[in-house]
Amino acid sequence: MRVRALWIVALVLPVVGAVVVSSIALAGGQDELAPLRNAIAPYHDIEAAKAAGYVTELPQTDAFGGGTCIANGDQGAMGIHQLDTRPGGRLDATLDPVNPEALLYERRNDGTLKLTGVEYIVAQHTATGAPVPRPSLYGQQFADTNLARFGDPSTNVWTLHAWVFKPNPGGMFDPWNTRVTC
Repeated sequence: MRVRALWIVALVLPVVGAVVVSSIALAGGQDELAPLRNAIAPYHDIEAAKAAGYVTELPQTDAFGGGTCIANGDQGAMGIHQLDTRPGGRLDATLDPVNPEALLYERRNDGTLKLTGVEYIVAQHTATGAPVPRPSLYGQQFADTNLARFGDPSTNVWTLHAWVFKPNPGGMFDPWNTRVTC
């Protein structure tokens, strides 16, 4: 009996060790979103985010629940968007992977805000008639969010969400997260 147990340990231990080592290797340095997570980690504190320019809480239309938390029925929610709308701030036509235009928050039961992810927003004025290329980041194409429905057909907005601090059953870059609530 003792010999059998030793054989089992001898056969199973290398397999378990290989799984643990490969899991550590995958987590260590292989994540292309690690620089983003590190850059926005201070913004778990909403006051630090505001001090860094994320001062505008995006108001919503009744179509997405009203208030400032965006929800879309069974598709899930995006949460509360804090944007840097200062002159010369992050909301422009440039794309910087470690300086997203919006931070996404979810309100906790105690009223505090929890950082869940980011939204990249690239706004481009299309009145010039020049073609507007669709940006991409992390191998993902941005979604086309034309503002014509909000009364400004000359501005094209490209968006990409990244759920870096809240798992999303729909995927890291899906705009709606069924685990986020408003």
